[in-house]
Amino acid sequence: MFATLKNAWKIDDLRRKILFTIMIILLYRLGAQIPVPYISASVIESGNAFSGSIFEYLNWFSGDAFGKATLFALSVSPYITAQIVIQLLTVAIPALERMAKDGDEGQKKITSITRYTTVALALITAYGYMTLLDANNWLVDGANWFAKMVIVACYCGGASLIMWLSEKVNQYGIGNGISMILFANIVSGVPALLSEIWTMTFTAGGFGGFSWVGLIFSILTIVITFAIIVFIVWFTESERRIPVQYAKRVVGRKMYGGQSSNLPLKMNMAGVMPVIFASSIASIPATLAGFFPNSKVLAKISEWFSYDTWLYLLIYLVLIVAFSFFYIMISFNVVEVANNIQQNGGSIPGIRSGRPTVNYISKILNRVTIIGAIFLCIVAGLPMLVTIINSLLQDAHISSGFPISNLAFGGNSLLIIVGVAIETVHDLEAQVALRNYGGSKSRGIFG
Repeated sequence: MFATLKNAWKIDDLRRKILFTIMIILLYRLGAQIPVPYISASVIESGNAFSGSIFEYLNWFSGDAFGKATLFALSVSPYITAQIVIQLLTVAIPALERMAKDGDEGQKKITSITRYTTVALALITAYGYMTLLDANNWLVDGANWFAKMVIVACYCGGASLIMWLSEKVNQYGIGNGISMILFANIVSGVPALLSEIWTMTFTAGGFGGFSWVGLIFSILTIVITFAIIVFIVWFTESERRIPVQYAKRVVGRKMYGGQSSNLPLKMNMAGVMPVIFASSIASIPATLAGFFPNSKVLAKISEWFSYDTWLYLLIYLVLIVAFSFFYIMISFNVVEVANNIQQNGGSIPGIRSGRPTVNYISKILNRVTIIGAIFLCIVAGLPMLVTIINSLLQDAHISSGFPISNLAFGGNSLLIIVGVAIETVHDLEAQVALRNYGGSKSRGIFG
């Protein structure tokens, strides 16, 4: 990885792209510190408005902007949701499907629709967030309808600005804009995580005065974190290769084909998307309860679906498996892959072309998908399992408990961090190889 970064830094165009990406990340982190007017200063100063709730878990993905109620509190959530919605509608609505297949012009229209959808979702989410702040008396005294409109406008504008920054990274930077922002948000929590580990170890913050137990827990946390990182890297890079044999054919005086290749299937083809989908759905009861704190029915439902309950964990894991199959179904067209193999004169050894090839690839794909879903369940469910066990220990007065933020680098966070790192390194390697092969240096945004 370091060799790739070193080689990329030597190329002027790639160096400009890296610097541009860093600049965008710094601008985002600056916006995440700008307070929104008419919100109580105590909320912004403490940053603990949602401590102990599901919102603290969501706060990690906004780089603490959500908890401090700053300009970028909504983070990339509206943009991600809009992309998911448009992607699903593209499969269901023929007009959008034709638009998506209509080359660059069609992609521009899809992008435009996604932007408008993002703004609409940001407006709805901003209103809900403002309602949450108002319901908990976190607005300044005497905040009228104008103040609430300003708050909604700031959050909506912040989400729109984040969308623009993400697209600029896609255009002029390195890697995917959304992924890079999520990466920066999660990594920004490293100092807080280290502080909590220090507190548990040397000031007895975790086990009521027994620092040696806190030291052991801290060491185990670090070891398990690195073990999970290694496991994620290994699994993410793993693939199931289906052998493909291409027949020989003569064109003029030259012979083509007769080569053996393979169809690679990533063990985790869905990536982190099923986890994001499952988190969004599973957190709806707690979110609604936060927006309507006076509702006894929602409060009871939220209690059942609390982050530290077995019911939430079970539903969460089931949703991950379901969304894994659903995402693969809409993103990987087995029939199209089989037709491409046949049209290029290829075939899978021992399998006839046509329907038998489709059935064979589908069978292998289902096996790979279930293995990938189990992998996501293990990585994403482990922090929740630890949280449940910690809650039981707290109820039994064995420990005083640990804050949820100790698990910031488990599950979703580690998947995003490792996935973005691998994706960025592969992108740099491809661009370095392209420029070394072509012997040319294209001009970027700065020149």
